[in-house]
Amino acid sequence: MATTEDITLHRGLSGVYFDRTETTFIDGKEGKLLYRGYNIHDLAGVSNFEETSYLLMYGELPTGAQLADFDARLKANRNIPSEVMGIIHAVKDDHPMSVLRTAVSAMSAFDPESEDNSSEATLRKGIRLTSQVPTIVMAHHNIRQGKEPVPPSETLSHAANFLYMMDGEEPTPETAALMDTDFVLHADHGSNASAFTARAVAGTNADLHDAVTAGIGALSGPSHGGAAENVMTMALEIGEAENAEQYVKDLLAGGGRVMGFGHRVYRAEDPRARHLREGVRKLSEEKGEPKWYGILESVQNAMAPYGRRGIHVNVDFFAGVIYYLNGIPHDLFVPIFAVGRIPGWTVQVIEQFEHNILIRPLLQYAGPEERSYKPITDR
Repeated sequence: MATTEDITLHRGLSGVYFDRTETTFIDGKEGKLLYRGYNIHDLAGVSNFEETSYLLMYGELPTGAQLADFDARLKANRNIPSEVMGIIHAVKDDHPMSVLRTAVSAMSAFDPESEDNSSEATLRKGIRLTSQVPTIVMAHHNIRQGKEPVPPSETLSHAANFLYMMDGEEPTPETAALMDTDFVLHADHGSNASAFTARAVAGTNADLHDAVTAGIGALSGPSHGGAAENVMTMALEIGEAENAEQYVKDLLAGGGRVMGFGHRVYRAEDPRARHLREGVRKLSEEKGEPKWYGILESVQNAMAPYGRRGIHVNVDFFAGVIYYLNGIPHDLFVPIFAVGRIPGWTVQVIEQFEHNILIRPLLQYAGPEERSYKPITDR
């Protein structure tokens, strides 16, 4: 039996670099996030989801003509097959993430390039999935309420169309712009649990639909995708801004964790958070419910002393309230994460395919020493 003297465990693979990427750079100490070399502050401030998706998928910002063509392809692929709609009906009572996982898996059977793992085909499949996933999420949202799905718009932007399919009402430009920013901020984020899962599946030469299905499964776990929903639950429990300080004290004294603070990567403030902070304030006022921003602000103030320990606000702290103010049910918060993440998963799968290797880490054995087998009659 091998000795363990020279084995160093990296539980959760923390600090382990398993490959190279040209897609996303994260500096957790400085709180910096770059997509293809472009700072998230520039992209969230002046770009949009369509342009950012093009950047991630193709490696460069598009020209006007390239963006128009890309946008047209996104709009042209929003519908999903009636057979997949039937599957959504059949599993409508399951959790939205389970429905999304099942529907994405089924979409493979209707994709004309399902068995082609070339970079070009995978990119085209990723564009189709980027368009189809919002339709799946909102079709299920309506079906489980006994309503007919709202057909996707042929003209609205990606973010505006997502909100439109919820109830058939076009969102205000401001509301659509905030959701667009949310999608930009969630488009990719390095080798987190769901992206690593997608790459591990791609490492076996399974196709994009398999990899994204697995990524959705990983994202469905509350330790990865559930923070935005948990923040909103916390805000509802606090109820009023003046209750926040005592709520935080009691929670921490009891060994609890304040949702929306701290991050596995960032020791400084999550650079994505600032772009939703002001949006929450404005949306709270627009919806006539300013107390929600007040609650978040009070929680931030109560948590300020913990900043010196590297515990800062993260992007999920604000995202949940945005969804809530838009009338989106709590159990759709995680699927929204997936809606924005398809371009990132796609390009990471393409990167995996380009220099593919089976991802096969080791486990250090800590069980019994070798022992003799006894027949059942002797036990």
